[in-house]
Amino acid sequence: MFTGIVEGVGKTVSFEEKKAAWLLKLQAPEFIAESLSEGDSLACNGCCLTLVGRDGNELSFELLEETIRLTSFEGVKEGSLINLERPLEANARLGGHFVSGHIDVRSHVEIFEQRGKNFYMKVAVPAEFSKYAVYKGSIAIDGISLTVAEAGENALAGWLIPHTLEVTNLSDCKAGKFVNLEFDLLAKYVEKIASGNRDKSPYQP
Repeated sequence: MFTGIVEGVGKTVSFEEKKAAWLLKLQAPEFIAESLSEGDSLACNGCCLTLVGRDGNELSFELLEETIRLTSFEGVKEGSLINLERPLEANARLGGHFVSGHIDVRSHVEIFEQRGKNFYMKVAVPAEFSKYAVYKGSIAIDGISLTVAEAGENALAGWLIPHTLEVTNLSDCKAGKFVNLEFDLLAKYVEKIASGNRDKSPYQP
């Protein structure tokens, strides 16, 4: 479980297809790398990945084809910036909102521009997920907990303070960039309980 409060930004060293899986290697901030051991979880652009190797501050992760298909990792290359967050500790304060690290859908940025002193970001939302985008609700975009300022049928938007740009991978964001979206976990549980329907992935027939 995570909170959407990014702790640091890693830089992609390599991302290659191997025989059994895709292998992602990234350079992480020292304080994050030194706190992790093989088998630990780390949210990378909001996606919960398992650490399979560590060489100093260089971390290695294996990704399934399903992960590639549903996330923005398909566009990751050497030098790509990756938002990093370690799992929430039971005795820690919850600064953002509950984030599972299970990406709902890959989408893209429609608008990213400065308006006045702040930055405005509008992200496309597939129709089947628009019901989870609630005005003043929470959304995790590339693992960043943000407040929804606008919620429409096919898009949502939020405002970014300068600090968010400084400490996340949004520092190099522009229109067209692919991003990972995870909608409010609690909203999905409420929907299931209220409807009485069994859980079903929107990708299943």
